[in-house]
Amino acid sequence: MRSVEDLDLKGRTVFLRVDFNVPQDETGAVRDDTRIRASLPTIARVLDQGGRLVLASHLGRPKGKVNPKYSLAPATRRLAEIIPNKVVQAPDVIGPEVERLKGELRNGEVLVLENLRFYPGEEANDAAFAVEMARGIDAYVNDAFGSCHRAHASVDALARLVKIRAAGYLLHKEVAYLTRAVRNPAKPFIAVLGGAKVEDKIPVLENLIGKADEILIGGAMAYTFFKAQGFDVGKSLVEDDKKEVALSILAKAKAAGVKLRLPVDHVTAAAVEAGAATRVVEGFPFPADQMGVDIGPKTAALYAEAIGRAKTVVWNGPLGVFEIDAFAAGTMKIAEAVANADAVTIVGGGDSVAAVHKAGVADRISHISTGGGASLEFLAYETLPGIQALEE
Repeated sequence: MRSVEDLDLKGRTVFLRVDFNVPQDETGAVRDDTRIRASLPTIARVLDQGGRLVLASHLGRPKGKVNPKYSLAPATRRLAEIIPNKVVQAPDVIGPEVERLKGELRNGEVLVLENLRFYPGEEANDAAFAVEMARGIDAYVNDAFGSCHRAHASVDALARLVKIRAAGYLLHKEVAYLTRAVRNPAKPFIAVLGGAKVEDKIPVLENLIGKADEILIGGAMAYTFFKAQGFDVGKSLVEDDKKEVALSILAKAKAAGVKLRLPVDHVTAAAVEAGAATRVVEGFPFPADQMGVDIGPKTAALYAEAIGRAKTVVWNGPLGVFEIDAFAAGTMKIAEAVANADAVTIVGGGDSVAAVHKAGVADRISHISTGGGASLEFLAYETLPGIQALEE
């Protein structure tokens, strides 16, 4: 997969797919410009070479209809405040006015298209919509890793229409880290998987069995594994329709010689709410009115010790309901352990990323993925539609 570094873009009109899906406040102003800044190196590369830049992104879920609430104008204004180049907001994604603005672009200038999802053709990966977007475009660069798991028109169909195509710096870095983790990890390789649903992690678990040396399970998904083995987990969240899958994963891990660990103790509460009384439970059955809300202190210590031996750590999904401080100790302990590990450490998934920021250790993680769903799917399938479109 070529990098933007490999392209000569002087005088060329470059379609750059970015992720400007940024949070905004009640006035419409950008509240957090992290995603805008994440693509600045790629933007700078194109503009410094004398390229003419057409930026495109989605924002929110307008469901194929124009909705001013989801306009990219605030993100465009923020970009214009950050870079010295001329930045113009297009009134649309395609059409005569957009074609005129593309044609008027000069070297080193930026045109930002409106929200791609104002058109149903974007999420439908519509070829005709892609052809319209491709008008006047000489090169295509994708720097939106967080959208690469969606076969949408701006990610898939459009990329295949443009002969000169490459990955931006952000996308290239994401793929490099994740590829190394799943194909050539330094050993021992420890995977930490949490979150609410086993269903979300099934393909990841199946792909990592045989690659990871140990898989540490936490979060609500652990209770599906426990209930599948006949343990009474009280009111804990369980996916009853995934119990057979859980047993199959346990059997596959055992056959492959992979240590798949489940919590040995649990923090429980009667409800997932601030102020709820907690207790530490070491065995089963759980009290009938209790549910698991965090891994217990013994589990946190055991998991931290395992992470401390690792040379590669991949973490996706919190170990408890960390948003509530009383249920956050386990996840915070794991965040500290990952940050302290003498290893290549990769954290993906919005909640996991939020957890390392809450723990104050984000600057000590080797790589924090910008795409939760995309990183999860890459760990499962080792490629994504957006990556395939660049490579084929």
